[in-house]
This record gives sequence, C-alpha cells and structure tokens, in this order.
Amino acid sequence: MSRPFKCRRICFKPGVTYFKPAGVPLRFLEENCLSLEEAEAIRLRDLDHLEQVECATKMNISRATFQRVLASARQKVADSLLAGKALRIGGGNYEIDTAEVVSGLRQADNNEQIRE
Repeated sequence: MSRPFKCRRICFKPGVTYFKPAGVPLRFLEENCLSLEEAEAIRLRDLDHLEQVECATKMNISRATFQRVLASARQKVADSLLAGKALRIGGGNYEIDTAEVVSGLRQADNNEQIRE
C-alpha cells in the first residue's frame, strides 16, 4: 500500500491562467498543463530567489520533492516556449495558506505606500 499523497501549500493563485503563441489558433496547438504547486515552485525559487530549503518549508514538502516539482515545472515552461505549445495553469493537489497570502498582501500594500 502506498503512502497517502500530501497536499502542497501555496500562497499565490495567478490572475492569468492561459498562455499561447500569438497568431496561432488554439485548435492547432498542443497544450501543457502547469499545476498550481508547480507555478508556486517557480515563483518562490525564480522570482522570490529563495533557497530550495526555504521554498520546501513554505510549501510544506521535503527539499527532494520541491526539486522534483520545480524540475517538472521548468520542463513544461521550456517545452511550451520552445515548441510553441499553449500553457494552462491550474489544478493540482494543494491547500492555500491564507496567513501567508494575507501577510504578502500587507507587504505589497506597505510597498505601494512607500512608492507614493
């Protein structure tokens, strides 16, 4: 009997969930599906520049699992960009960490006030 699958924690849901090459009708495109936890892994590692241990802790998974999720996400993004495929973001097995989302919004609000 296998071990039960553990939900991964995310703090971000993208507003835009579909990307496709310009000028190509959707009916002619193949599609890659990027799960929300894969999108979160890219956000934490590549945009927030966190170390893998920190990313894994934030997502409530092991470092090795984080590495596999990140590698899968990067492969799908690269395949979509270089092979001209559409990229859909959504689905997966996750839970939203509302405490982190709220603190992230407060951080953004403080940054906005500083810029004014």
